[in-house]
Amino acid sequence: MEELRVLSPTAILGYGYPMQSFQRGVAAQPQVIAVDAGSTDPGPYYLGSGKSFTQRSAVKRDLRPILLASKERDIPVLIGSAGGSGARPHLDWLWDIIMELYEEEGFRLKTAALAADIDKEAVKDALRNGLIEPCGPVPPLTESVVDSCTHLVAQMGTEPFLYALNEGYQVIVAGRAYDPAPFAAVPILAGFDPGLALHMGKILECAAIAADPGSGADCMLGTITSDSFCLEPMNAKRACTRRSVAAHTLYEKSNPYLLPGPGGQLNLENTIFTAVNQRIVAVQGSRFEPMPYKVKLEGASPAGYRSVAIAGIRDPFMLEQLDSILVAVEDQVFSQLDEVGDRKLYFRCYGRDGVMGALEPQPVIGHEVGLVIEATAATQEQAASLCGLARSTLLHFGYPGRISTAGNLAFPFSPSDFDGGQYFRFAVHHLMPVEDAGKRWFAMVKEVV
Repeated sequence: MEELRVLSPTAILGYGYPMQSFQRGVAAQPQVIAVDAGSTDPGPYYLGSGKSFTQRSAVKRDLRPILLASKERDIPVLIGSAGGSGARPHLDWLWDIIMELYEEEGFRLKTAALAADIDKEAVKDALRNGLIEPCGPVPPLTESVVDSCTHLVAQMGTEPFLYALNEGYQVIVAGRAYDPAPFAAVPILAGFDPGLALHMGKILECAAIAADPGSGADCMLGTITSDSFCLEPMNAKRACTRRSVAAHTLYEKSNPYLLPGPGGQLNLENTIFTAVNQRIVAVQGSRFEPMPYKVKLEGASPAGYRSVAIAGIRDPFMLEQLDSILVAVEDQVFSQLDEVGDRKLYFRCYGRDGVMGALEPQPVIGHEVGLVIEATAATQEQAASLCGLARSTLLHFGYPGRISTAGNLAFPFSPSDFDGGQYFRFAVHHLMPVEDAGKRWFAMVKEVV
């Protein structure tokens, strides 16, 4: 095979895509449709709770044309990180949507579900043997932390996809997966260079975000050959440029030249980006360097409950003294509690440093500030009580220069306070070696033959 085409419909299943772009992509006769369905970007809640951060109706909408194209063209569909976070509840959730679509459309394709959940005892055993290492600046892992996780997954590489493809499955829906894996699997199976395949997958997993103008809700086509790959957005309003593709290559990387993943790293030191025309960019020189096989573990554990209030502040005298006022309010609030325990209070001042906090290089106050009051505690009742106390204290807090006594805050909503429910924290973000990364380590838990 001289070349192989991979169609990426959307950055995340459920984000949507123009049907005209998708039809153009299908008309280009891709050998596989691959799509990423998840991310850790929305935070630990979704992994911890087992819920999806995309809406069911949106995911079903996106999947229907994809499955119909798979049947019509007889090409495989590979889906990574099912349901957002890729744990078993997320995998089951996406599986049910696929089965529902099969029922509605009156056909079934040979379909496999690959679970990414990791046995806690296996992780603790590796921990006891000194085989676990942190993936970034995270606290040391302990057995109690492992036990605290509601869900614990590992990013699978291309190997489980390759196993399922070799078994003849046409639709492969996987739990938590290394983002480029579902895009690189078919090219690697066909004998193309894994470095090129993984780099192409690195771009395609975000669909048309690497185009100009970029969008996560539009289609991108990747075409790989023996010595390069090309990227072309399927929307005529978008173009891939050397700059847009090279810039996206730096996306989510701590090192501009190296991208570690399961079984090795992608080395981009000799990568060259070339404009084929005004809309298509060719990439060559990327190489894969094998390393001892390790998978990234991701686990989330309950951390408490949260309540939030949103308010606006516009008094210039208050804005000038905002830092000292917030410190005084926090002191007064906690002085009124019989027991503080693990209750915490946070103030985020949007319009000044609400995004970056203490890292903000220019904490300049404008004519108004949007304030988010966040209270956390062991129970929802405690969090709501703390949030209400902080809100009412700040509402009527006296300060030098204050003129109006009617209230310091403007509330855009009634009720002003919102219960956020249980929240979670990322408790596990570590690397663990595995021996069998393909057939055995990631179990096939469901199938349609």
